[in-house]
Amino acid sequence: MDAADSGWEMAAITGKINQYYFCGTMQDGVLFIPRDGEPVFWIRRSYDRAVAESLFPDIRPMRSYRDAAEGMGSFPLTCHIETEIVVVALLERFRKYFPAEKFLPLDAQIAAVRAEKSPYEIDLMRRAGAIHARVLEDRVPEMLRAGMSEAELGSELHTVLIEEGHQGIVRFGMFETEIVLGQIAFGTNSIAPTYFNGPGGSVGLSAAVPLLGSRDRLLQKGDLVFLDVGCGYEGYHTDKTVVYQYGAPLPDEAIRCHQFCLTLEEEMASLLRPGAIPSAIYRHILDTIPPAYNQNFMGYGNRRAQFLGHGVGLLVDEYPVIAEGFDEPLISGMAIAIEPKIGVAGVGMVGTENTYLVRPDGGESITGSSAGLIEVGF
Repeated sequence: MDAADSGWEMAAITGKINQYYFCGTMQDGVLFIPRDGEPVFWIRRSYDRAVAESLFPDIRPMRSYRDAAEGMGSFPLTCHIETEIVVVALLERFRKYFPAEKFLPLDAQIAAVRAEKSPYEIDLMRRAGAIHARVLEDRVPEMLRAGMSEAELGSELHTVLIEEGHQGIVRFGMFETEIVLGQIAFGTNSIAPTYFNGPGGSVGLSAAVPLLGSRDRLLQKGDLVFLDVGCGYEGYHTDKTVVYQYGAPLPDEAIRCHQFCLTLEEEMASLLRPGAIPSAIYRHILDTIPPAYNQNFMGYGNRRAQFLGHGVGLLVDEYPVIAEGFDEPLISGMAIAIEPKIGVAGVGMVGTENTYLVRPDGGESITGSSAGLIEVGF
């Protein structure tokens, strides 16, 4: 905060994920962090659970912001808030009781703090990664069967992941982004248009619920099976993609594109070192893409993702991003999912994704090492 705004006075954190990060509990409340003075965590509900779960030194109950305002006493005219998640209605309620006249963003500072993972966080992510690898590399091939729908696979996959230790939900920071596990698709459904900001696609259950997988698309011989799913363990996530060949090999073009993505993943992983600049990695990799692979790289048609990887932690989409505009150097302990992918006409989305830790000798995968294109039912 001092580096971003030397005159900052107060930070107010209302987001539940950020409250969990700083306080160890996820409640309906607000954490005030003054520049001068001690922070206070005001809880509307549940104060009792917050006290039971958190070691935070100053937790106080409130019925509304009025109680917090009276308890805080003086309040500065400028306050930093999470502008990415605070809605107008909440901001207006805040203004009603606190005399702040100017609100400034706090999001980048929190993202930077959360990006460098502690040994505790890394341990939880390793556990998530182990579940991820075991299920997608070993158990999914046993689940695939002719005639099953995408929705059936998604439902069974969710059950198996929970059996193995997955927390049951996957969290994203993108506003109004809902997800059930991730993208689950057979064949060309994996390059179907979607609002989700990623290279893959899916049709989903319906226009109202474009999630999980279609009930109508059934698995058949020669299909590509595309699974891009998150896995969480006690709040912390990993991200992983595996592609399968069901019943018969995919066309040669698809196999060539997939193999090219594997070489890119290996090269990008080698560049995940402390001091490396994400935007420089992004430009370097794009400069190496031959025209034969460039047309549908990181997407399909006019829907292409403008990144090659992203931070992972309490959310699947965290800082930093391997993309233009991310110019701060990487730090040892950051966790980044690398996902080079290519859409292939008439086949679907091929490619790979694993979650890596930034290390002095290059990225360390914590989600397994499968090359994908796993053969099932041949």
